[in-house]
Amino acid sequence: MPQRSPQLSTFFKNVILGYQYVVNHFLTCLLVPIMAAVLVEAIQLGPEGISNLWDSLQFDFIKTLCSSFFVIFVSILYFMSRPRGVYLVDYACYKPPVSCRVSFSTFMEHSRLILSSEPKSVEFQMRILERSGLGEETCLPPAIHYIPPAPNMESARKEAEMVIFSAMDSLFKKTGVKPRDIDILIVNCSLFSPTPSLSAMVVNKYKMRGNIKSFNLSGMGCSAGLISIDLARDLLQVYPKSIAVVVSTEIITPNYYRGKDRSMLLPNCLFRMGGAAILLSNRWWADQWRAKYKLLHVVRTHKGSDDKSYNCVFETEDSEGKTGISLSKDLMAIAGEALKSNITTIGPLVLPPSEQLLFLFSLIGRKVFNPRLKPYIPDFKQAFEHFCIHAGGRAVIDELQKNLQLSAEHVEASRMTLHRFGNTSSSSLWYELSYIEAKGRMKKGDKIWQIAFGSGFKCNSAVWKCNKTIETPSDGPWSDYS
Repeated sequence: MPQRSPQLSTFFKNVILGYQYVVNHFLTCLLVPIMAAVLVEAIQLGPEGISNLWDSLQFDFIKTLCSSFFVIFVSILYFMSRPRGVYLVDYACYKPPVSCRVSFSTFMEHSRLILSSEPKSVEFQMRILERSGLGEETCLPPAIHYIPPAPNMESARKEAEMVIFSAMDSLFKKTGVKPRDIDILIVNCSLFSPTPSLSAMVVNKYKMRGNIKSFNLSGMGCSAGLISIDLARDLLQVYPKSIAVVVSTEIITPNYYRGKDRSMLLPNCLFRMGGAAILLSNRWWADQWRAKYKLLHVVRTHKGSDDKSYNCVFETEDSEGKTGISLSKDLMAIAGEALKSNITTIGPLVLPPSEQLLFLFSLIGRKVFNPRLKPYIPDFKQAFEHFCIHAGGRAVIDELQKNLQLSAEHVEASRMTLHRFGNTSSSSLWYELSYIEAKGRMKKGDKIWQIAFGSGFKCNSAVWKCNKTIETPSDGPWSDYS
C-alpha cells in the first residue's frame, strides 16, 4: 500500500487545524475585520469628526430610561429562569481491606473445589480471567471466601454495611458535612434490594433528619450511578439550598453463582467489591468555591426496542434452580447501538462547531446521496480532556477506545480501575475519576465525560467541568498505588 509523503501529511494536518480554528472562532474572525475597519474610519475622521458625529446623535431621556429598565427586567428574568447549578463538592471511594483480596490462584483453587465435577467450567473461568484485564488485587466479600461460599441475607447485609458506611464515613470526614445537614439521599444497588431498604439503613445508621428525601434505586445495572446523579440533579432543581448524597454500589454476596452454566459463571470472574459516596450541592454561594466539579449535562439512552436487548444482563435461574447473573453474547452489539444513540444526543451539547458541521455533512450525505457512506465519528478529544469509561471488561474498553479513536492515556484510568478493582459496577466511574486526580492530571477548566453501560440496555453519560486544579490526594483508593 503506498505511503503518504510526510509533506502531504503535514499539509492535510495544517488544513484541518486551519478549518477547526476558523469554524470554532467564527465570530472572532468576523468581528476582527469589522473592528479594524471601524478603527481605520475613526482615525480618518479625527477627534473633531468624532465629536461632530456624537453631537449629531439625538437622545430621548424617556426612551433611554424605558429601554434600560426593559434590559434590566429581561436580564433578571433570564437569571431567575436558569437551572440551578449542581456542584460536586467531593466524593469518596471504598477501599477494600487486604484480607478480601482474591488472587487468580486463590480464585481458581476455590473454583476447582466447588466445581470438582465440572472441569470444563473451571477451564472456562480460567480463560475468562486471563483475558479479563483484572489483576491480582481485586476483592470479593468475606462470605465468598468460604468453601463453599455462604451467600445468605445476613452476609449480604454485612457487606452492604461495610462498603456503604466506609464510603460515607470517608465522605463526611473529607467534606466536614454532618449527616443531619443532608437533604436528599439516593442509594443505588442493582441486584440486592432488601426490606428495609439500603437507604433506610443509611438514614438509621447516621440518625439523619426525619424529613430527608430518600430514594433506593435497584434493577438498573452498572449504569445506575449516573441515573442516580440525574435524579439528584432534578431534585436539586426543585429544592433550593439543598445538599444531596448519592451512594453507588453493587453487593456481590447474594448474587454469587455456584452452578455450572457458563453464561452465569462469567460475572463471577468480573464483578468485585466496590462503592462510592458523592456529595452534590446547589448552594452556589457556599459550595461553588470549594466544589471540585460542576455538572454540565446528563444524557440517558435506553436501547430496548426488542426482546434481545433486554436479555444482555439479567438475573436468572439455571436447570438446577441456582440463581445468578447472566451475560448474553449480544452484549457488545447492543452496547454499540446504545452508545450511538447517546453520542447523537450528547454531540450537539458538547462538540465544537467544526465537529458538528462535519457530522451534519456526513448525515446529509448518507441520507441524501449514499446510505452506504461511512458515518463520521466526531473527535470527542476536542470537547473533553478526560474520559471515564465504565470498567465492565477489557472488551468494552477496547471497543470504545476504537470507536471514539482515543489514545492509550485516555483509557488508562478505565484499564487501571479494571486491573486493580475489577468490575465494581456503577461505582467504577468514580474509581477512574479518582485515578486521574491521583496522577495529578486534573486541571481547572478540564471537562470529563463519564460513560456508563447497564442492563436494559442503557448507555448513560455525564459531563463535568473541573472548578479548580486538583492537587494529588494523600488518601483515597490509589494512595498506595504507584
